[in-house]
Amino acid sequence: MKKDFYGLNHWRFPLFFLLSLVVNIACTSVQQKQAIDSGTKIEDSVHRKPPSSFSDTIIIDFPAAVIFNPDSLQLEKIKTVTDKRIFEGIMHDCFYQVRNSKMVLNKYYSGIKIIEVKNARYIQFKKLDGKITWIDLNNESDQCGILIFDRKKNPQLVDMTNIDTELGFYFPK
Repeated sequence: MKKDFYGLNHWRFPLFFLLSLVVNIACTSVQQKQAIDSGTKIEDSVHRKPPSSFSDTIIIDFPAAVIFNPDSLQLEKIKTVTDKRIFEGIMHDCFYQVRNSKMVLNKYYSGIKIIEVKNARYIQFKKLDGKITWIDLNNESDQCGILIFDRKKNPQLVDMTNIDTELGFYFPK
């Protein structure tokens, strides 16, 4: 009987099997990482809101809730770059959230004037201390929204689904 060095003769097959398994796993994970890396570089699928067709400015120098929506040309541009179902879902959400927000404002904050902005790009807010804050609606990522303003604090974009709470924190009773 032939003696092998350190008795490794009967360990050749399991050692070979283990080594090939490790190499296979390492190569597979490198291929998966390359596939992931190349997949993220193909294209950014997130679309930005197209710019407004208008360059007008609305001046707000009174307590207000300013509701903004895309103008008709901007809406058409959004429609062309957005999947139909997603577009309809966004517009549905906007409609019902704005409607609910108006009902809450009219019921609990009747002294706050509601202004709807469609055909303007800029909103200028004038505070009591004379400071002015500009909002460029092109920089707002949402298609619709509400900015609240009391003339003492800076205007604030509110979460329309939680408008009851946000109005209570912003406007003093």
